[in-house]
Amino acid sequence: MRLAELVPQHEAQRYITNGCCQLRGTTENVTFSPPTGLPSSSETGSRPTIANRRFGASRFDAIRQDPVLSRLVLATFVSTLGRGVFLTLTVLYFTLIVGLPAIQVALLLTISSAIGVGTSYLGGHLADQFSARRLVTWLVIVEAVALACYPLATSFGAALAVACVVTATERAANSTRGAIIARAFTGQRRVGARAVLRTVTNIGISLGSAAGGLALLIATPTAYRTVMIIAAVVTGASAFLLSRLPDYVDAPQHVPESGVAAPVRGRSPFRNPKYLALTVLSGIFGMQFGVAEVGLPLWIVNETSAPSAVYSLLLILNTVLVILFQVRLSRGTHDVAHAGKVSVLAGLLMVVACGLYAGSADLAIGMAIVLLLAAMAVHSFAEVLSSASNWGLSFELADQSRAGAYQGLFAMGYSLGSMAAPLVISATVLTHGVLGWVILAAIFLASSVGIHLLAKHHLKTLPAH
Repeated sequence: MRLAELVPQHEAQRYITNGCCQLRGTTENVTFSPPTGLPSSSETGSRPTIANRRFGASRFDAIRQDPVLSRLVLATFVSTLGRGVFLTLTVLYFTLIVGLPAIQVALLLTISSAIGVGTSYLGGHLADQFSARRLVTWLVIVEAVALACYPLATSFGAALAVACVVTATERAANSTRGAIIARAFTGQRRVGARAVLRTVTNIGISLGSAAGGLALLIATPTAYRTVMIIAAVVTGASAFLLSRLPDYVDAPQHVPESGVAAPVRGRSPFRNPKYLALTVLSGIFGMQFGVAEVGLPLWIVNETSAPSAVYSLLLILNTVLVILFQVRLSRGTHDVAHAGKVSVLAGLLMVVACGLYAGSADLAIGMAIVLLLAAMAVHSFAEVLSSASNWGLSFELADQSRAGAYQGLFAMGYSLGSMAAPLVISATVLTHGVLGWVILAAIFLASSVGIHLLAKHHLKTLPAH
């Protein structure tokens, strides 16, 4: 699933079920076949390109030899280890240790998430104006310092201030990373890089969540605070790796004294109707994350005979499938036509998943569990395919001279979809039951078809060669 955080994106999703507050996330898109060798700048005389790289080594070797992807992978793994701890502990810390009521925790999450919507675009925009390397490094440092302040927050006001800083910097950093990927890679390599980082994110947060479980087992205020501070330090350590990125990930900067003309800046993404439409449609389809994170646990508890513990099994299934197939099923989605078709397939899979979820109601325990597992499996493939399709289109439809601003706007759309998801799911599934699943299925199918039509329109408007 998209791994978002309170401490952030993709967007903090939250739910309160049977008196237990949980926070889940997803920052951040089938076989990735990256190059195996990367000549140095001294060998090529310029930024390394795909044309001068050799192919054939293992995927691991290819990642290790790429100066951008290798550092992004390590930085992502380190930071998501710490983030996984906070995803496990933050809400429970505020409710059980600090003693904040559930309504204040929900308000804290909502306000900080709303601020994160704005900083999603801001981070990408700033990555076009300043060094993306330095920007993402300092954003992660500030985020880590704010995370370390969580154990010191003992009131609603203090917790809100910390959460706003954490979410704002995390969302801005995500957009900056998107700009870095857009500049460092081209074509399939962009989508492949996003897919690899999504896989690493799932692994890191899963391991971090397990580490956070230690504090839950000890269940003392000291245990919570100690583990959270260690996790903040771990998150901050990723800043060193990001600072080691090569300088060609930065946007070209104009030096007036050089006598060279300033680089031409393309139009704002807010003045690009096609990209705005893609952002909106992708954000709508992105509400499928909310189905799994918000609607599904409540549906299981209130409408099925399955035990609530089965939800954990569904999350494990989803995580495993994303780790196994995200990279593999992202192949070819840098091609606009293929990405559009993949989007429709993802929409059809979501229709099937919604039908299976709806069919799990009022069945015997065994059958209900089987249908829920089948639904989550189908849902997971829809998630993987839609991510791959949207990543590819978000890169290919963007003006590369303003890569940061475009990636920031795209991330902003996902953030808005995340905020709207709980309301939409409550007004459909949680209010109208089976009919609500039908409505949701129609929404997902319509948005996926819209993305497909948008891709076709884009190809028709390209200048003839």
